[in-house]
Amino acid sequence: MNLIIATLVVSLALAALLGFLLGFFKKIFYVEVDPAEEEIREVLPGANCGACGYAGCDALATAIVRGEVLASSCPVGGAEVANKIADIIGVKTDAVTKVVVLLCQGVLEKCPTKADYIGVKTCQAAKLSVNGTKLCDYGCIGFGDCEAACPFDAIHVRADGIPHVDYAKCTGCGLCTEVCPNLLLELVPVERTGAIALCSNRNPRKAQVFKDCKVGCIKCLKCEKACPKDCLKVINGIPVIDYAVCDSCGECVSVCPTGVLTLVEDLVRIK
Repeated sequence: MNLIIATLVVSLALAALLGFLLGFFKKIFYVEVDPAEEEIREVLPGANCGACGYAGCDALATAIVRGEVLASSCPVGGAEVANKIADIIGVKTDAVTKVVVLLCQGVLEKCPTKADYIGVKTCQAAKLSVNGTKLCDYGCIGFGDCEAACPFDAIHVRADGIPHVDYAKCTGCGLCTEVCPNLLLELVPVERTGAIALCSNRNPRKAQVFKDCKVGCIKCLKCEKACPKDCLKVINGIPVIDYAVCDSCGECVSVCPTGVLTLVEDLVRIK
């Protein structure tokens, strides 16, 4: 009995001593937090996804207050969060909300695979080993590296062999764009209007492009010739649009023989 009591007394004494020491050192090493930092932390979405380049929202808030990064450094929060942070620290920002768009329509039905692939089932591995699994070397490989990278469950590879974006969930963090070996994912402002080319095949051989993919750009230049604003140019084999001039007339979309061009406002629909 005496041993049990002695053990309890020693344990309580140790607990009290440790509690005192913790309180003492907390006071000694206390670092005052800038109130603006706490306000910014409350505004940030709390995803801690790392898309900003920092370990989490706390680290980003500190960096913003110190002036190391801009108020618009949180891609997940978009323009709304950027404007709130700008108000807190007294600056102006021109941030816009973005979402990701897949610049490829190479579903399996339109762009078949070269052969059965038995390697590591990632896009990066397939690109390194056999330059992709589909006939179009520039197209979506379809193993879902982008899906695995998305912390918001906003992108999924379906049975047709390409990823589909859920724009109700996409935050424009950009993490998926960093893992695509063919650079097929592009961040686009949600307010953008105008044409966009959903193909990245830069092969100058028209016949080969069409043989590999039935929805690839065959470099016919019909879109360029049809544009009444002269704001579309085929550069390096892909239609490039000047969005400062494009008025969404849709002429280029209507003349494209393989359906490569579409209007951004028809593609990106936020529910």
